[in-house]
Amino acid sequence: MSDHFGRNQAIVPPTMIAADDEPFASGDPEDPERFCDSVGAQRSSFPFTKLAWYTLAAAGTGFLVYLMATARTGPLDPSEATRSAMSHTTAVFNSSMIVFREGLEAVMILAAITASFRGANLARRRPVFIGAVCALGASVVTWVLAGEVLQQFSGLGMRLEAITGLLAVLVLLVVMNWFVHKVYWSGWIAGHNRRKREIMAGAGSGVMIGLIALGFTSVFREGFETVLFLQNLRLAVGPGVLIEGVAIGLTLTAVVGVAVFYLQHKLPYKKMLIATGVIIGFVLVVMIGGTAATFQDLGWLPKHELGVGVIPQWLGAWFEIYPTVETIGVQLAAAGFVIGSYYLAEYLKVKRPRKRGLPVAARSEAPPIAVAQLASSEESA
Repeated sequence: MSDHFGRNQAIVPPTMIAADDEPFASGDPEDPERFCDSVGAQRSSFPFTKLAWYTLAAAGTGFLVYLMATARTGPLDPSEATRSAMSHTTAVFNSSMIVFREGLEAVMILAAITASFRGANLARRRPVFIGAVCALGASVVTWVLAGEVLQQFSGLGMRLEAITGLLAVLVLLVVMNWFVHKVYWSGWIAGHNRRKREIMAGAGSGVMIGLIALGFTSVFREGFETVLFLQNLRLAVGPGVLIEGVAIGLTLTAVVGVAVFYLQHKLPYKKMLIATGVIIGFVLVVMIGGTAATFQDLGWLPKHELGVGVIPQWLGAWFEIYPTVETIGVQLAAAGFVIGSYYLAEYLKVKRPRKRGLPVAARSEAPPIAVAQLASSEESA
């Protein structure tokens, strides 16, 4: 297997997942339970450092939200507002793609976790799926609670829209950053697979409860992220419009789930991840443009207009592209950040070591070994 930059990795994908001619990335969810043990071991070596960074990031974000919630705003003259109303189609498309992307990730995580549950262990999948269904229910509850929280802070007005937009943009920037993509995937799945092995080493009802909890935590993070991403759209267009997009996204996810777990079809996951990743990158650019326009309407960001007719008005309603230097600037910066992080990571991890004469792993010359085949070979050995 190879990572995002074509380097060989010792990866064993589950048999239900197709192996394309191009090897998959070491951080892809198509890797099986063994694919990221080394990454997980590295992550577990620095627990206090990670906790410190997480605490610092949470404290900094909380302080920033407090400043925004208590900040003064300029005169909110509707006739001078930068941001226009988002179109119904754009809201439905954005919400459906966010739900589908997160749902696709959840399906892949479950596929990696349950890949070794075959033969006599096939029944072990059921409690994992029960936990996944419970996570969907918990995500719905989280959506309802989020709505209640927004209602409690509705007095903030447009500032609340700016806060939810900023939080969604920050999380999307982290998710779309190539430097953390490997850790985001590998460490997360590695932790679940370590927990699975610990659970399977037990006996009695503890195994059943542990597998249910494993399925729950595997899916709930994706559900929580989805709820977070959708809150800004919820304030912009209302929950009724979002239900259409959420229904479309869940339907697409269900189709993939049935194909993977029931029909046992081999799907081109890597291509699907890349395609949905590009779409989410587009959603990020749209969302950051709307958030920047809200900042301008609040008087928190200067406004230098490009002139009448330079950018058609419909681009604002459809793609949150407004004729100001600041909004277009932050959108270009966001796109440059996502694309630039890929090329910079490739340079630091591949090209620079090659120039210095350091070993760089080559592409895999043989197809990956299936989980079942590896297990049988280990038993015979």
